Amino acid sequence: MLTCIIRYHIDPTKRDTFAQYARNWGEAIPRCGADLVGYFAPHEGSSTLAYGIYHIDSLAAYEAYRARLAADPLGRENYAFAQSEKFIHREDRTWLTCASHNLKERP
Repeated sequence: MLTCIIRYHIDPTKRDTFAQYARNWGEAIPRCGADLVGYFAPHEGSSTLAYGIYHIDSLAAYEAYRARLAADPLGRENYAFAQSEKFIHREDRTWLTCASHNLKERP
């Protein structure tokens, strides 16, 4: 099991726009095969950092998931939405494995 953490640098004046983007991924990501933990928007502290976190079985599964997401109508719409609204300034992905316990064995 791998965990992908996406760190977004967003326009602080467009937090509501980012929230809509996050809600859209909340529908599309699970439908396309990843285990979405959630999207997290700024609340206190930095007003420009936001995160998306999901689990996936392997990098091979990730490649298949990305293809499904690119073909998904809401996925395509959400990519276009981000491009047209320009609320994301930067996006970085970090891949992690859980070192403390097996995520699949969690209750």
